[in-house]
This record gives sequence, structure tokens and C-alpha cells, in this order.
Amino acid sequence: MKLSHRITNITGGGSDGWDVFNKARAMVRAGVAVTELTQGEHDIRTHPVILDAMDAAARAGKTGYSAVPGEHDLRDTVATRIQDRTGVATTRDNVLITPGGQAALFAAHNATCDPGDTGLFIDPYYATYPGTIRAVGAVSKPVQAHAEDGFQPRAADIDAAAEGAASLLINSPNNPTGVVYSRETLEGIAGVCQDRDLWLISDEVYDTQVWEGTHLSPRALPGMVERTLVVGSMSKSHAMTGSRCGWVVGPQEAIAHLINLATHTTYGVPGFVQAAGNFALNAGLWLEDEVAAPFRRRRALAQEVLQAQNVLRPVPAQGAMYLMLDIRATGMSGEDFAYALLDAHHIAVMPGESFGVAAAGHIRVAMTVEDEAFVSALNTICDFATGLANQRAAE
Repeated sequence: MKLSHRITNITGGGSDGWDVFNKARAMVRAGVAVTELTQGEHDIRTHPVILDAMDAAARAGKTGYSAVPGEHDLRDTVATRIQDRTGVATTRDNVLITPGGQAALFAAHNATCDPGDTGLFIDPYYATYPGTIRAVGAVSKPVQAHAEDGFQPRAADIDAAAEGAASLLINSPNNPTGVVYSRETLEGIAGVCQDRDLWLISDEVYDTQVWEGTHLSPRALPGMVERTLVVGSMSKSHAMTGSRCGWVVGPQEAIAHLINLATHTTYGVPGFVQAAGNFALNAGLWLEDEVAAPFRRRRALAQEVLQAQNVLRPVPAQGAMYLMLDIRATGMSGEDFAYALLDAHHIAVMPGESFGVAAAGHIRVAMTVEDEAFVSALNTICDFATGLANQRAAE
């Protein structure tokens, strides 16, 4: 039987870019000790106080159907959080609770793209972005940011790609680069969206992990509130990746239609998960700071290690839980380097090519193992790269 083009075309008919990750996981299953610096998964678990709130809610009966748009108290909390952080008036009618940020991305593209429309996204990109756009029947089209610009996307490049497009997806703080988009960058993006009548989908799941600069939500820029859908999540801010609790924030009309979509797809998020999320968001910044602290600390440790060598060139890590390292001095592609590193030292990193053309010749290193193991692995990566570069110079 023939399957739909939409479902068979989600990955574009090729690799999803995670072959090194899959090989590393296969090695682990075979009993090989691998230092995994691949996935954006915290090395700490969800805080016990959040789990206590989740348990209490479940035992109190929040195990049945929950309100499809999200429980009023959580939607109110998210709305207040967004309003306080952006200065933009926001109510529960602007909020849909979703099963994590990925479901929010899927919902946002359903709201903005008809089948056959073009959905733009910035390259380098999180691995699911093009597939999410294809999954709604739209055509995914990358717009390259450039290493020489610090991976800040150029408004002129977006404008040149925007003919016939319906939406633009951005992510700041950025995965995989760790770049935080500047006000100038975001104002340029906003200008293109208004000139080209584009919806802007802003993935802000790393907004609590900013090490340099300031996070600015484009929804707060003039003329953008009615054309911006913001994606947020509890996953990165509160180490609740498995709980699957996120949201879309946008214009009331768009949210009303997205509630209809949720009714016919996810049918809501478990009430005990929402209760835990509401507790966590109201518990205070100490929880967010505790989750972010290891990455802030490891970024500083990484800077010390990287300053002691001159082969790997780091992209300034301004936010998120990753380092993006330029390995082109070794003469290898990011993919070849990652495979060679895994085979030689059992250290798994993500090739830049997994995240698009713009990140070719780079690797992404997740800062997601304890400090000593992280520093040891990063020193090994530096030594390995230096050896390859020296060998290249001698040839």
C-alpha cells in the first residue's frame, strides 16, 4: 500500500543527520564506555520538589482528561511570565499548552503554512526543523547564516529567500551554535517579516540560558505581536525534558484555531504534568538558576581549555548548553572528525553537518556531563584535533 508523500518525506528521503549519535548509542548498548556529548539532555534530573508536586497532583486525581488548551492556572502563569519578561500584554487567551516544544513547533507551522507554502528557517538549525515544516505539507527552505558573521543571520539573505514564503522560524539562544541574536539582528528579521508579510515563529526554549548579552523576544518589537508565535518549554529551563510540557504564545485568533488542532491531535497535556509545570514556574528563579548553573560553569571551564590551544576555533558561546567548534584546521569535515573521534577515543559529538550546510566543518559539543569528565573529554578533543592538524601540516 502506498503511504502519503507527507509522511514519507518528513526527513526529505535521506538521513536525519544523527548517524554518529546512533552509532555511539549502539556502542553503549554493546558495553563500550562512551562519553556522550551529543544530546541536549541535562546530566541532572528533574528537581525532587517538582516531582513531589507532580506526584501530589496525580494522587489528588489529576490523572483524567485535562483541559485541551491547558489548565487555566498554568496558562495564566505562562502569560504572566511572558508579559513580565517582554512588556507585551499577554493573557491566557494568548497561550496554548502543548506536549513539549516540538509539538508547539508542529502546531505553529500548522497555523501558518498551507500545503505547498514555503517555510523558511535559519541554517544552522535544530535537527527537527526541516522535517517539522515538511510534516505539515509545506516546503522547507533554509537561509544560511555565516560563521564570519558569528552566525547572526543577515536580513538581506532572508529577504532574498522570502518570495512566496509564509513563515520564518528562528531560534535564539541558538541550538546548535550557542549564539544569542542581537537586537540589530532581530530588528532586521522583524523588518523583513513585515515587508514580506511573514509569520515569525520564535523558538525560545533556551531563554533561561543566556551567558552573554540579553535575550530579546521578537514578539516585543514594534509591529510584531500580531505576526509572531513564540514557542516555549519546561524542558531546558527546569530539566523536565521527559515531562513534555511546552506552549505556544501568539495572537488570540491563532491560539483559538490551534486549540481546535490540539482537540484533534494531542487532546491536551496530562493534568499532573501541568500542575508540576505550574508549581515549577511559580517556585522562583532559584530552580531555573540551579538548572542553568552547570552549563554556565562548564562554559567557563571550556574557555580555559580552548584558550590553551590554537587549532579549534570556538563560536562565541553566548547561550544554551552547547559549544560549536570550527575544526577545519584539521582538514576534515565535521562528520569525518566526529566518526574518527568516536572510534579513537570513544567520545561522541555531533557533526556540524547534522545541523545544515552553514555548520559544515564544525562540531557541536553538548556540555552535559559532569565537570571533570567534560574537561577531560574537551582536552582529548583538543589534543586529537592538534594531532590531525600537525599531521596535515607535515604532509
